[in-house]
Amino acid sequence: MAYNLASMTVTVRSFAKINLGLRIGAAREDGFHELLTVYQTIGLHDLIGVSLSRGRGIEIRCTDPRVPKDESNTCYRMVEKAMRGMKGKGRVVVDIEKRLPVQGGLGGASANAAAALLALERVVKKTLPAEERLRIAAEVGSDVPLFLVGGTVLGVGRGEQVYPLEDLPATACVVVTPEVGVSTPNAFGEWDRRTSSSTGGQTARSAGLRWGQAGAAVPTQTSTGAGELTLPGSSDRMMELGRGLSAWLSESYSGAPRSIRSSINGIRRGRAENPLLELVRAGIKNDFEEVVFPEYPELSEGKSALERAGAKYASLSGSGSTLYGLFASKEAAREAATGLRRQGWAAQSTTTLTRLQYWKKFLVSSF
Repeated sequence: MAYNLASMTVTVRSFAKINLGLRIGAAREDGFHELLTVYQTIGLHDLIGVSLSRGRGIEIRCTDPRVPKDESNTCYRMVEKAMRGMKGKGRVVVDIEKRLPVQGGLGGASANAAAALLALERVVKKTLPAEERLRIAAEVGSDVPLFLVGGTVLGVGRGEQVYPLEDLPATACVVVTPEVGVSTPNAFGEWDRRTSSSTGGQTARSAGLRWGQAGAAVPTQTSTGAGELTLPGSSDRMMELGRGLSAWLSESYSGAPRSIRSSINGIRRGRAENPLLELVRAGIKNDFEEVVFPEYPELSEGKSALERAGAKYASLSGSGSTLYGLFASKEAAREAATGLRRQGWAAQSTTTLTRLQYWKKFLVSSF
């Protein structure tokens, strides 16, 4: 494929995510764990610029010294795979303007990779098939596929099998980012040690979700080829979260296979109720809090500070260190963020993004 001599740049927003509940299940043979979570995209974002010119190779540019600029960068790996898949030629430069915390539990690096892929497609003027996009995204990172969907998204498997849910309405949110770095592998390791100890020496393998036949990453609404989701008797914790999620998610899941719907929809949500109040009653939680809070007490303090500031629901996002709180209004969120900053917390007010908002705000410029 030939390109003009002049370089073209496409700039997009790379939105963050939070986790609305997260259950850690069985340790897998590939070293990952089975997970059950609901991802929710929010308005905080990085900026990703992708340009293409004559030549060859991939260059990552970023002023943040914590962001790798070699083959370990998620954008680099994504561009490399996508160019191969599109049979593209040329030199690709990816500019990353970091506004999100690095390794903060908001999925920043994963979002960057998905944004780089979509910007690259615009630059190359060629689009990968949806299944190929998702396959490549899952290879780059467990969280990457969710950013090819946006809005409210069910995540299973190691988190890479994603299903679009009926969106929650846009909700005011405050994000607190303590200056603490949490190692996700270490957090999983500590979870395994605690689980093994509490089950009398049994490993965490006995407590998770089991997939029969692997399904597509995002099946169509009429898909019947997704595998059976088997919930063994020892996976009460997974089922508990499923019941909690169903207390506030809608009855109709736009993309989840029937086996998942039947497992999670044990309780029907009253459509007239306030989703925030339902979330409080559901009692859903992030398992990582059990292992991260004892190690980093300031994170537990941050959650308590959000609750004191008026959050209807507060939680750790991913393995941390970011915490978030959901508020009844934008005004309440702004006041809370101001108050938290006065107390010394790095706090920002934002809103959750529906799928439509996510894609409407995605593209910044193309020139």
